[in-house]
Amino acid sequence: MREPDVTLTDYAITLECGLFAYWLLVHGQADHPLRLWFAVFFASIGLAALSGGTAHGYFPNAATFGQNVLWAATLIALGVTALCGWTIGARLYFSGSVAAWMQSGAVALFVLYCGVVLFVRRDFLVAVLYYLPATLFLLVVYGLVYRQGGEAAILIGLLGLVLTLAAAGIQQARLSLHPVYLSYNALYHAVQALALFCLYWSARWWVIMR
Repeated sequence: MREPDVTLTDYAITLECGLFAYWLLVHGQADHPLRLWFAVFFASIGLAALSGGTAHGYFPNAATFGQNVLWAATLIALGVTALCGWTIGARLYFSGSVAAWMQSGAVALFVLYCGVVLFVRRDFLVAVLYYLPATLFLLVVYGLVYRQGGEAAILIGLLGLVLTLAAAGIQQARLSLHPVYLSYNALYHAVQALALFCLYWSARWWVIMR
């Protein structure tokens, strides 16, 4: 296994997100409009971590077919995550017609993004530039909803989004605690795992506890 710290932390996120998606589907209110979207949100992150971790650990050569397929799958899965972020944010705050219009725009943007990943370029910066606006949008929506109700679970979700941005900053700045045991990608995963727990806590409040 190459880059074991990156691969194993990716696999840990896969397990974490798989459990979150499962719990939301099984225990969430069946008629809640966000139940499926939150579940797909976590499932897509889990799939991205699984394919990305496998690419880092077992297909380090960028010229191989396996690495190309796995990395494209990783980026597209992150695109699904961003699509879910736009949809969740729109449905949390806006009216039905506005939310539907925003979701249609997000789908069109996702199709364009997939075209870029498949036919233009596949570096991680493309994914960051694509999901960053969705993350910022969701951050703003969480802030607005928190101002309306002041629920602690929403504040925890807001913290999760801030940590998500911090994790992306760590990854892009290549900040590491150890060159072998906790490289910048592994540290990015560790911070992201905490962020995902915070986001799950807020999703749980919305689709299970309310």
